[in-house]
Amino acid sequence: MSAEFTAPRMRRVRPSPTAVISDRVRALSDAGVDVINLGEGELDFDTPEHIKQAGIAAIVQGDTKYTAVAGTAALKQAIINKFSRENQLGFQPNEVIAGSGAKQLIFNALLATVSTGKEVIIPAPYWVSYPDMVSLADGEPRIVPCTEENGWKLQAADLAAAITPATRWLILNSPNNPTGAVYRAEELRALADVLLEAPHVLIMADDIYEHICHPPAQFVTLAQVEPRLKDRILTVNGVSKGYSMTGWRIGYAGGPAWLISSMQILQSQSTSNPSSISQAATVVALEQDNGFLAEWRAILDTRRQKMMACIAQIDGLSADQPPGAFYVFANCSGMLGKTTPKGLTIGSDTDFVEYLLDAAHVATLQGSAFGASPYLRIAYAIDDERLDEACTRIILACAALS
Repeated sequence: MSAEFTAPRMRRVRPSPTAVISDRVRALSDAGVDVINLGEGELDFDTPEHIKQAGIAAIVQGDTKYTAVAGTAALKQAIINKFSRENQLGFQPNEVIAGSGAKQLIFNALLATVSTGKEVIIPAPYWVSYPDMVSLADGEPRIVPCTEENGWKLQAADLAAAITPATRWLILNSPNNPTGAVYRAEELRALADVLLEAPHVLIMADDIYEHICHPPAQFVTLAQVEPRLKDRILTVNGVSKGYSMTGWRIGYAGGPAWLISSMQILQSQSTSNPSSISQAATVVALEQDNGFLAEWRAILDTRRQKMMACIAQIDGLSADQPPGAFYVFANCSGMLGKTTPKGLTIGSDTDFVEYLLDAAHVATLQGSAFGASPYLRIAYAIDDERLDEACTRIILACAALS
């Protein structure tokens, strides 16, 4: 009966793999199983105290009413100041928008511009939601594989080959989820040269992991590298990753006024404004000192080294050290064909993920969910003792394979 009522678009979309693994972890935990979750893209750090206090103050002061759909004037000015201060990008108030997470803004931008027959170029490995959001907008995801040998980064020649008259968008995510790859300025310059020859292509720069970038890697966004592309670029960011504010649900974007206007119209007829309380907290996050980020990066670097050392001890796993984000994207091709203690053969990265969850009670995510197989995404942004325990469990589980 339910199939009769379900819209055809729902056949084009799958549940988010990250949400699926999180639900399974919660179910096992509720059943009393001690599961360590290395599958979720979330920092374990608490939201900084001064940001929390700004949210509390907003409640006390009665800032609990509707706001302008695209965000309060104070938040829009904070976004403009941030883009100018950190990225050397200039925007007017009608060129920025805040939404309930960067994810909503990406979806709104696609829904506002993509239609049947239009293609969106998505370099793989990719964040799991990109292709499904394109499909929901009636577009065609055009997946362009990137290789481990090239640092998981899109090459100019591959971009040029992928562009067709039907191309509407290119999505670039740096630092990248799931690989941690960070594009250098000269690499973005090469892509920009291709894009300058394709004036019909819009570019989405998903910069949500901007502040989690380890030296010598340096973050730079595409509109900085090539200002001539600025009127075709939507630069998307937010406070979820860099400020450990995932639950506050605030993303923001800067782009051409016509696109921001269309996104605002969609938002006005769907979610309307993001939380007024979260907006007030985000003003403080963007405007006040973010010196805590240096300490956070140092802690994350230590955890990154722990995970790399763990992988180095396991025959059948390998990985290059990621320069950004808080994931290791490990090659698990050496695990294929091995047999578990229960006599099951590991035939795919999905099988290996299932084995680690069942045998080690450690949750990870299969690379196939990100468009690259056989790989494994390991999120290491968890408490140090739990990360040590996870590494021990993974090593023992892998040693039990034959």
